[in-house]
Amino acid sequence: MPLVDLVMPKMGESIMEATILKWLKQPGDAVRQDESLLEIATDKVDSEVPSVTAGTLEEILFQVNDVVPIGSVIARIRTNGTAPSQLSGPAHSTQPSTPVAAHPTISPAPVTSKPIAPPSGNGAGSRFYSPLVLNIAASEGVPLSELESISGTGNEGRVTKKDILQYIADRKTGSTPLSYSTAPAQPAPTRSLPSTIPVDSTPAPVTYSTGNVEIIEMDRMRRLIADHMVRSKHTSPHVTSFSEADVTHLVQWREKVKKEFETRENTKLTFTPLFIEAVIRCIKKYPLINSSLDGDKIILKKDINIGMAAALPTGNLIVPVIRNADQLNLTGLARQVNTLAENARQGKLRPEDTQGGTFTLTNVGTFGSLMGTPIINQPQVAILAVGAIKKRPVVLETAEGDAIVIRHMMYLSLSYDHRIVDGSLGATFLSAVARELENFPPTREF
Repeated sequence: MPLVDLVMPKMGESIMEATILKWLKQPGDAVRQDESLLEIATDKVDSEVPSVTAGTLEEILFQVNDVVPIGSVIARIRTNGTAPSQLSGPAHSTQPSTPVAAHPTISPAPVTSKPIAPPSGNGAGSRFYSPLVLNIAASEGVPLSELESISGTGNEGRVTKKDILQYIADRKTGSTPLSYSTAPAQPAPTRSLPSTIPVDSTPAPVTYSTGNVEIIEMDRMRRLIADHMVRSKHTSPHVTSFSEADVTHLVQWREKVKKEFETRENTKLTFTPLFIEAVIRCIKKYPLINSSLDGDKIILKKDINIGMAAALPTGNLIVPVIRNADQLNLTGLARQVNTLAENARQGKLRPEDTQGGTFTLTNVGTFGSLMGTPIINQPQVAILAVGAIKKRPVVLETAEGDAIVIRHMMYLSLSYDHRIVDGSLGATFLSAVARELENFPPTREF
């Protein structure tokens, strides 16, 4: 009976590894084709991996909490066929020189069964480094020869993020352990401290003045969010501009049509798609807001994919993405907003639902906040926060003179990457969004 490899599936373009959360089957268990075998997590969402064939789970190659590169063999299934088969090397072995496979490998269409070889930047060694470890090493000036000397605590001696950060912290304080030395005959590498303040230094132990405390372990998603936010602040020099908008016409129009809209379109009309419409129109006027930075190159995005921050029942936030939002009308935007928000609440988002965003909108007003200073969702260069809509007395200029009237007012705040977006562009874009909302046509058809 032949053995079939089950490989870690590719969950999206930017995802290079996944963490095993739970095995749903154990060796010796019978499995059906497309039956879920394990739960995995990326830095985006959690997913289940189905079996590629029917048979018996023969072997599990990775355990819970292991971080596994995309394309690696994670398990083997013995099928009910009659062709004999032999195993050929470990899960991370390099591609054999002979084109004849030692045993059949079956994988879903979007998944490659070719084992992941070390990136070209890894030199002649056979050691695997995740993109995150390589990026940290490059940003901190750790050459490959030095990286290869670090003792890894991960699977098969792999260098983890914790290992590289600890090494960098030790190197900066001059307390690098001997196990990190590149070679006894070579001088120690020159330590050139970066001009920026290191973010990932080892924190001092926390002491508590009273015993009346509760220590809560961060869940996996909260740890990912924390890491993402710290890296964003470390990557981009944040600047936040503020504006306010008189959204009285928009509020009155929505109140007038929302029941008819829901009856006719079978979906609710919230404020979010109306805000997204305004953002899209302004991005078309100021396309540099819809870009990212790669070294010294500005990548101008032609697609407008709007990320919308959504709250999860756990209190964490996730940012599903409305792809090609500029090609949707108001009804299409409303359906996308409601579907993604509902899937987020129910934990049904797919990995691709959170990828490819080019600009993010977060509605802090949902939680009662008047305004916020949002953190940029890397690798984007700007994020817009809209606050709660409040009735306030304002001075309105009329033909008969100034008058104090009650209007629906809302604050907006735009955080942007000052490497690309200067204050003039950031403030101009934000003011343009405010004008779009203020000039909402009260007689508009939907």
